[in-house]
Amino acid sequence: MALETSLPFRAGSEGYASFRIPAVAATGPSSATAPATLLAFAEGRVHSAADHGDIDIVLKRSADGGRTWGPLQVVARNGSGTAGNPAPVVLDGGRIVLAQVRSAATATEDRIRRGLVSAADGRRVWVQHSDDDGASWSAPSEITAQAKRSNWRWYATTPGHALQLRHGPHAGRLVVPANHSIAPTVSGDNGTEGRYNGGHVLLSDDDGVNWRIGYTDSNPNGYINDNETTAAELPDGTLYFNTRNDSPAPGNRADAHSAPAAGGERLIRPFRPQAGLTGPVVEGSVLHLDEPGVLLFSGPADPDARALMTVRASRDRGVTWHTAHTVDGLPAAYSDLVRIDAATVGLLYETGDFGAYSTITFRRIPVEELA
Repeated sequence: MALETSLPFRAGSEGYASFRIPAVAATGPSSATAPATLLAFAEGRVHSAADHGDIDIVLKRSADGGRTWGPLQVVARNGSGTAGNPAPVVLDGGRIVLAQVRSAATATEDRIRRGLVSAADGRRVWVQHSDDDGASWSAPSEITAQAKRSNWRWYATTPGHALQLRHGPHAGRLVVPANHSIAPTVSGDNGTEGRYNGGHVLLSDDDGVNWRIGYTDSNPNGYINDNETTAAELPDGTLYFNTRNDSPAPGNRADAHSAPAAGGERLIRPFRPQAGLTGPVVEGSVLHLDEPGVLLFSGPADPDARALMTVRASRDRGVTWHTAHTVDGLPAAYSDLVRIDAATVGLLYETGDFGAYSTITFRRIPVEELA
């Protein structure tokens, strides 16, 4: 059976040379007959596909479960600089909170990691919100002082969606996975430690008004190198974290759990290799389906290249995984998962016939196939 796909973003259109870093969220009531409104976010890169420069956060909305999409909206613009890494979360009351990072157009990741960029031009953390299903957005507010430590240099939220906890003693808490690099601690170091990533999480217990840092995993040991972390909530309130690992541990993924009583404040144990998820060094997404009780992971499955977008499933809280849905063998990179309705999961992912960054495509996948 051919699955329904649509094309929210295509490189070289609508005023942008490239679209990267997909994130997707569902708002409003959801059922098999009345799907929620879907919000597909991306970085709209004006002049090139580079990770720095003139970059906006853009949005398209769908009222029919991702089959068609409305006009492009610019949600966040940082002058001629970068606004990126959108991390949306839909609250119980309907408000949509969007965390993001901003930096100067000339602030490359390498220069930031080496300490060659001022704090004002480096990676800063902001939030904004919408109370009308994503049709309009508040002015952004900076939360860098709450969200970033003084010895952190590089900084990125997610990529992908954030969470509001539904279960356990911290129900209602907002959880935004993030990563950072660490300034050197040895005099004369030219950035050795700055090349390593550390993972952390941002927490808010007042619907995104105030924020604090939860767990940190900032021990650059050359083995686990947390980068681009994603999270899912299990039915008992346990948080499952899965991260891209840029160091030579077994495989290119690592994972960890935070107990219900902690709610992201700390981890049960540090990140450890998850060699059961074969794939290249790349971002991935996780989503737990309370019914039928399965944890999903999306990401390329080719071990050596960003290709072969695949959704894998686990029934034992992320210990073991099996292939649940293979999209195709084409180039593919970043992705994000969303529950559309009782019968359908959505996958927003980067792909193209001859390169992974030609489009950001959306696919509707039946839950029965994933379960």
